[in-house]
Amino acid sequence: MKTAIIEILERDLKKLSDEIGGYSDEAQIWKTADGINNSAGTLCLHLCGNLQHFIGAVLGNSGYVRNRDEEFSLKNIPKEKLLKEIETTKQVVRATLEKLDDETLKKDYPSNILGKIHPAEYFLVHLISHFNYHLGQINYHRRLVK
Repeated sequence: MKTAIIEILERDLKKLSDEIGGYSDEAQIWKTADGINNSAGTLCLHLCGNLQHFIGAVLGNSGYVRNRDEEFSLKNIPKEKLLKEIETTKQVVRATLEKLDDETLKKDYPSNILGKIHPAEYFLVHLISHFNYHLGQINYHRRLVK
């Protein structure tokens, strides 16, 4: 299970990098449209913060301190900085998950996030689902603002 989770998250982080890299005009990354509250840049910061917190900090004691409010309030971060943040997130995810054994993944995730306690592997699958929900929004956003 661990290998699959690592491979899927790395694949999806690469896709996030490709999506952000696919904006030809950096200003478009931060553009919003009627009925769309979050820009691709905002969602990128949110996805990286989410994984670095729930995987890196909670499971890996990385020391990462999440500022969720900034994920939604920061604007006009250069594309290169976003791409670097995605790469950092990929490294944190791999380093953290590689250290975990299968027994740890079957134990309860240390925090009650979804209204009740779930095994860590369940919560990791949830994180993948959440990531892909927003990744699809970014893909749509990129095509919408071009």
